[in-house]
Amino acid sequence: MRSLFSVTLLLLLALTLTAEANKRVKGHKAAGKHEKRPASECSADDTRYGKCIPNDGDCGEGERESTCKDRTEQIPCKIPCNWKKAISDCKYKFGPWGSCDAVSNTKSRSGTLKRALFNANCDNTVKVSKPCSPKVKKTRGDKKSN
Repeated sequence: MRSLFSVTLLLLLALTLTAEANKRVKGHKAAGKHEKRPASECSADDTRYGKCIPNDGDCGEGERESTCKDRTEQIPCKIPCNWKKAISDCKYKFGPWGSCDAVSNTKSRSGTLKRALFNANCDNTVKVSKPCSPKVKKTRGDKKSN
């Protein structure tokens, strides 16, 4: 009976120490994050945001201007690296690519606005185009002829 009590006490002590160590580690990780900014007297409608400018290259962590009344400050932002550069603050849902235009050798598709970042001025619909592929795709029914 004493051994069971001792084992239970040791397990309880180990769990307590592990939980305390996890709290310290989690608190330490948060120290590198951006500090919380004090609440502003401006509402979201009164605040105007500039374009996000990445620190390195054309995507990733960066800064943008936030302007409210007479006060302008730099705030952190991020441009995902897989978004289109010209419409970086706007996310669109695109349809399938259209057929190839023989005159311009391009194909296009249109997208409708899905969401906008930080009160960005986004068009409700956009049209993007790209060069046509030089290869002709075969359908499943086509077979090689010998």
